[in-house]
Amino acid sequence: MNLMERFKYDGTRRRENKHLFLFQCCLSRAEARRDAAKVALINSLFNELPCRRITKEFIMESVQEAVSSTSGTLNDADDPSTSIGAYHYMLESNLGKTMLEFQELMIVFQLLHWNGSLKALRETKCSRQEVISYYSQYNLDERMRSHMALDWLMKEQETPGIISQELQVALRELEETRKAGQELRFYKEKKEILSLALSQLYSDHSAVSSNDDHMNLALSGYH
Repeated sequence: MNLMERFKYDGTRRRENKHLFLFQCCLSRAEARRDAAKVALINSLFNELPCRRITKEFIMESVQEAVSSTSGTLNDADDPSTSIGAYHYMLESNLGKTMLEFQELMIVFQLLHWNGSLKALRETKCSRQEVISYYSQYNLDERMRSHMALDWLMKEQETPGIISQELQVALRELEETRKAGQELRFYKEKKEILSLALSQLYSDHSAVSSNDDHMNLALSGYH
C-alpha cells in the first residue's frame, strides 16, 4: 500500500466510523449524473465537519501507520528526502485543511509524477520541500491542466503518437476503476489532460493544413 492509498485508508477508517457505499446500475447517463451530483453534495457538506480537518493527532497516527506499512522508521519522518518524511511534511503543511483539500493535493502530485514533472524537478536539484511548497499554492484547475497538456505536446514532438497511446491507456484505466467502484479522480484528470493535448494537436495540424492550402492558392494565382 503506497502513501496515497494509506492516507485514503486512514482517513476513511478513522474519520468515517459508519460509511455506506452503494452501487447501482443507472438506466441512463442523466440518471447517473444526478446520482453523482447527490453524492458530491453530501461529500461536500460532510467534508466541512470539524472531524474532517487534518489535526496534529491525525498526522501523528498517519505517519506511524505509514511507517508500519513500509520499510521506513519514525526517524524518517523528520527527513523530507525520504518518502515518509515528504508525506509528513505535506501533512504538516496542510494542518487545519480538510481531507478533500489534502486529497486534491495528493492527486496533483500523482499527476506530476505521471507527467514526468517530478523527475524533471529532481534533475534540477530542487528539494522536496521546495516542490511541495510550490505546488501546494496551486489548485487542480484549467490552468494546471493546460500546463500539463503542453508538456504532453512537447512529448508528442519527441515521440509521435504518444498522446493517443496514453489516452487509450487512461480510458481503459478509468473504465476498470469505475467498474471496481474505486476513486476515479486521478484517472479522470489524466483523460482530461490528454484529451486537451490531443485537441490542441489536431487544432495545430488543421491550422498548418489550412495555411498550406492558402499558400498553394496564392502561388497558383501568382503563376
